[in-house]
Amino acid sequence: MLKTRRILWAALSFTLLLGSCKEDEDVKPSNTLTAKAGADQNVNAGSVVNLDGSASTDSEAKPFEFSWAFSKKPAGSTANLASATTAKPTFTADLAGEYEVELTVSNANGQSKDKVLITVILIEPAVIDANIKAKLTLNDRVDNPAVPDYIVNANVSVNAELEIKPGVVIAFARDTRLEINDNGGILIAKGEAEKPIRFIGKETTKGFWSGVTFRSSSSANTLEYVQVLHAGSKPLYSTTKAGMAVLGSQAEVNIKNCLFEANAGYGLYIQQGVSLASFEKNNFKDNTEAGILLGAENVKNLDTDSKFTDGNGRNVVEIFASALPKNAANEVVWKGFKDKTPYRILENVTSDANWKLLPGVTIEVGRAGFITIDDGYFNAVGTETNKIVIRGAENTAAYWKGMICFSTSDQNVIEHAEVSGGGNIAIVSGKKANIAVYGGQARMAIRKSVISNSGGYGIFVNYQATINADVETVNTFKDNAQAKLLKE
Repeated sequence: MLKTRRILWAALSFTLLLGSCKEDEDVKPSNTLTAKAGADQNVNAGSVVNLDGSASTDSEAKPFEFSWAFSKKPAGSTANLASATTAKPTFTADLAGEYEVELTVSNANGQSKDKVLITVILIEPAVIDANIKAKLTLNDRVDNPAVPDYIVNANVSVNAELEIKPGVVIAFARDTRLEINDNGGILIAKGEAEKPIRFIGKETTKGFWSGVTFRSSSSANTLEYVQVLHAGSKPLYSTTKAGMAVLGSQAEVNIKNCLFEANAGYGLYIQQGVSLASFEKNNFKDNTEAGILLGAENVKNLDTDSKFTDGNGRNVVEIFASALPKNAANEVVWKGFKDKTPYRILENVTSDANWKLLPGVTIEVGRAGFITIDDGYFNAVGTETNKIVIRGAENTAAYWKGMICFSTSDQNVIEHAEVSGGGNIAIVSGKKANIAVYGGQARMAIRKSVISNSGGYGIFVNYQATINADVETVNTFKDNAQAKLLKE
């Protein structure tokens, strides 16, 4: 009996032991995750750091979540992680020192952690302290667009080809300038939308450094995605301050997708006679004066997409006293801007050209300024819904002198336009008027337009000149100090 009991007990114990082993085999591990934060990195201050935790795994191939956080960074650093809950976040290493970032991966099985160390060193800006007499290329040395790659501590003259690569930032000391000279000087500065080239002040305040001057006649001069900021401390030409000035009758430059911002003067000054070879999609903002100042001859080269109305002292395209030279082969076309920027003639424009205004153009004229059509023709034909406007810089009665036409062309036409505020002083023969048609066989046709607020007549036509016979009935005359028409 005792022997039988011992056999039964042994059998029971063996059965229990087998059951225990079976249960152990069914238990799942408590954590199947392995976090991998990537290899340690060494980068330059100002660089964007790319982290990569995509090598992290779950042994059961279950999905998991990412969470990154700084466990250490230099004192004073304001670095923040972007996309901190993804596999590949980024941050900008704003200061030199060590940044330690911890990755946590987690799911229902548990979590795992790993750390990566980023060691950041500071690259001092290279100093440009001599005139450029041989071909030179400036490369991007620091990723951060707020950190200069180069410092200019004195005026630098460029007398050879200077190429500036995308992303380069040049900081200028107080009152310094960059001069691109003729007879060898060339500037090729082609940035990219995401990596613009930046000319800034060492202190990022308006009017800290003088600016850039172009006198080079090379057709290779190109600025694309270039930003000019904080200039205007001293005049670049005569008394004119600007972020950039293109000077001389032989100078030539291409300007595309550039920004002229926060300059204590104009953003850009273009002297009469300059060849503005191309001008596309440029932006002028927060300049003390207007965004741009140029002569009438180069207005035709401005594109409709450029913007001049973002916080400048005067949100206009300013035109200094100048002339449109005779060109019988081509029309000189002034276009309207998409942002509705008006042209402002500061004093007077005299034209011998075949001058055409497209629908939507607005021309403002400074006090006592005037427009003279000597030769060629003046063709300003708007539409009923998109009129051409010619008025004073202040939209008040008798503000500017007016327009006078001596041209004999039958293409002198004003239609679907508004002409107002002329006649502050006599424009010809002691007569005040918005529009005067004067001289031997001068002619003009004016239709479907509003002629208003003259300090004298709406229209004055002398006895030798011709105007359309129905001028009084096909136009609207309002608030002119004298008669709507004086025809000798």
